[in-house]
Amino acid sequence: MSARDTILSRVREALADVPDDERPADVAVPRDYRRTSRLPVADVLDLFVRTVEEYGAAVHRVEPDTLAAAVRAVCQERRIRSMAAAAGFPEHLVTGAGVVLMRDSPPMSAGSLNRADAVITTAAVGIAETGTIALGTGSGMGRRALSLVPDTHVCLVRADQVVATVPEALDRLAPQADRPITLVSGGSATSDIELVRVEGVHGPRVLEVILVESPTDGDSSNGPDDRASPGRRRAAPGTAG
Repeated sequence: MSARDTILSRVREALADVPDDERPADVAVPRDYRRTSRLPVADVLDLFVRTVEEYGAAVHRVEPDTLAAAVRAVCQERRIRSMAAAAGFPEHLVTGAGVVLMRDSPPMSAGSLNRADAVITTAAVGIAETGTIALGTGSGMGRRALSLVPDTHVCLVRADQVVATVPEALDRLAPQADRPITLVSGGSATSDIELVRVEGVHGPRVLEVILVESPTDGDSSNGPDDRASPGRRRAAPGTAG
């Protein structure tokens, strides 16, 4: 018996007691796992920063009125000369950065995208517990190729877009479930069987996250939580937090 036959035989055995007319919707799936966090908002943001940084990405914590300065600082630090952006991205944030803005409208060719030093996007959701950023295809985010081809990704995330858990993020993404969603956890990296790490194979090597916080973002709380709260930090505009 081949390996294929063995696998299929085991699948048939596992499904032997399932009625032929049963549909997935007929079976209730338990959802009694933890879906939300009771961490205060400020601690959720601190957790997001820490987990994103654990992937080797840089996080810059700024307020709205210093956002453009933070974008300019990142471009200077990374020596970015050209930057791709999706339709609907607030271009005034890049105007003073001294870069050539490459608008993806109409869509650029793969070659043109590859010539861009970086891409700058907004985000749909940030997930604190996993350090993940979800990108949709809406205004400011654009098509999937836009955030995958350039070598550096500068991503703007508003504090009110950050949630603690994956279930919370999926709830927010539900209206976009019929469209492509890209999940970004640090810069792209992979390794072969010899554990040789190669960066930038499946997407940008470098991820720069700019977390935009208003002065009141950390004031509210979701209630008590018995876990230790991570330490709070706020970086100066344009510096890693």
